[in-house]
Amino acid sequence: MSETEYPLPPATFEFLTASLKMQVELQLGMLHFGDEKDRPEPDFRLARHSIDMLAMLEVKTRGNLTTEEKRLIENSLTELRFRYIQ
Repeated sequence: MSETEYPLPPATFEFLTASLKMQVELQLGMLHFGDEKDRPEPDFRLARHSIDMLAMLEVKTRGNLTTEEKRLIENSLTELRFRYIQ
């Protein structure tokens, strides 16, 4: 492994859910890295689409998730929907 490479996390349902959740948080403007003056405006259309994608994933995996995975995606969707409405 070279100096510029770094280990990647395992490809898990938890990591996928967390990645999509963070994507929505960025789109809603909840997360920003850099100067406050450079903060982009929230993209509500894109955030809604990403929330819908996570909801579709929840529907398509229904009955195939562990209890922890089910709780994770349900709680993530609840939180993101609440934040979107705020």
